[in-house]
Amino acid sequence: MRDQRDGRRSNQVSRRSLLGGAAAAAGVAGVATGAAVVGGAATAHAVEPPSAERFRPGRPIVFRGATVVTMDDELGVLADADVLVVGTRIEAVGHALPTPPGTAVVETGGGLLTPGFVDTHRHVWQTALRGVGVEWTLAEYMERMFGRWGLAYRPEDLAAGNRMGMVEALDAGVTTVLDWSHNLRTPEHADAAVDGLLAVPARARFGIGNAFADSAGWIHGGEVDRLLDSRFPSRDQLVTPQIAYDIVPPDEELLPALRFARDRGLQWTSHGGIVGYAADETITFLADNGFLSPDITLVHGGAYGEDGYRRLADAGAFLSIAAESELNAGQGYPPSHRAREFGVRMSLSMDTVVWWSGDMFSAMRATLNADRGLAHLRAHERGEVLQSNALRSAEVLEWATMGGARALGMEAEIGSITPGKLADLVLLRTDTTVMSPLSNPVGHLVFQAGRADVDTVVVNGRVVKHRGELVGVDVAGARREVEASLEHLRAEIGDQEWEAASHG
Repeated sequence: MRDQRDGRRSNQVSRRSLLGGAAAAAGVAGVATGAAVVGGAATAHAVEPPSAERFRPGRPIVFRGATVVTMDDELGVLADADVLVVGTRIEAVGHALPTPPGTAVVETGGGLLTPGFVDTHRHVWQTALRGVGVEWTLAEYMERMFGRWGLAYRPEDLAAGNRMGMVEALDAGVTTVLDWSHNLRTPEHADAAVDGLLAVPARARFGIGNAFADSAGWIHGGEVDRLLDSRFPSRDQLVTPQIAYDIVPPDEELLPALRFARDRGLQWTSHGGIVGYAADETITFLADNGFLSPDITLVHGGAYGEDGYRRLADAGAFLSIAAESELNAGQGYPPSHRAREFGVRMSLSMDTVVWWSGDMFSAMRATLNADRGLAHLRAHERGEVLQSNALRSAEVLEWATMGGARALGMEAEIGSITPGKLADLVLLRTDTTVMSPLSNPVGHLVFQAGRADVDTVVVNGRVVKHRGELVGVDVAGARREVEASLEHLRAEIGDQEWEAASHG
């Protein structure tokens, strides 16, 4: 991305030309008293209206004086730039933008403004069990979560996990999450899981799945249609559906389910390319039957061979890499190095907080560390020393934003700060000890920033976090629900097994 400091082009970038003339003259005069200032400056006034009042629905918002990492190939990185949000969308990006009357002004003081992060694979329903599996391998996870523990989940446990998990995501600047919901054992479980997502003003893709089903017949047996009709009347809402079901092992009985999903315009995600579990046969099955396409996202992918990666690239299908998971649980080495070699499209994901973190900063670092570390190791084994790193931080940031948007089929709507797109934005402070001085915006986002630096988050044009505090989100209620869920689950699991699982 290039740095357009003079702003000559970007001053003209807008969906409409209605902001000139009288509107421009009246713009700043109509703002609320006080403008929140981040980046080391103080507030403009001693008294500032509460965030919920200041950012009331429908009120335009302008971010002033930010370092804008747009993830837009044309706009690049803009210094001392503005972003105007009108309604649900980004109206304009540029310098000294005119604003409509009544616009709420956020003086960023040079804060980093980036698109909201997109996580394409997280088992959000497991949030109540945060951290219990920190020592587990994949085999231990499968034995516990699907052998016994998952069966203890009531519908309200799925709701509580989803609600708290999405609150956590928003707080960390992850504005879109694919909820890989593979514990939907009854219609009541499915409805409760959707309720948990809808309780939080975040963007979510509900991955309809059932790891306990013996076959994929449930997909075309009426339950998915019921969910589509009753819970997803519009594909424009914040929570939208798709299928999350493993094509492992590939079986002819999967074909009616795949046709069902295609006929209803539902994307499909499956775990795959896992050592000892699923290799190229899944890709071959999908390709031979005409289903390997950009509507398919395969998770992990470290065990594929050259033919598998080549087929993925040729079909435009996606990999979702969860490097923290793959490095610790053993699905296979994070395959970004192989995927780059063959031109496979990638996104990033967190997998589950039963083990790992739930923020995209951790995912970006783990991915970059794994890729570069392997490249250096192989060079050393050859008796060589690398003179430069092949994988750049900008590529990993791309996977965390636009890569995720593309994998969800939403690249025209989210993933970059582009006029006309939906306003999913994250503002990071640059006056914290780890963020100042700011010398390399992209590098700071990938290697320096953390969730504590997230100052403001916008989803669909709505401010959901400001000055480090969530806005219009009942955090205390979400916490009470998930703590009650944990109490139930621990009672079902039993103290002895819980202790063994936590420390073994």
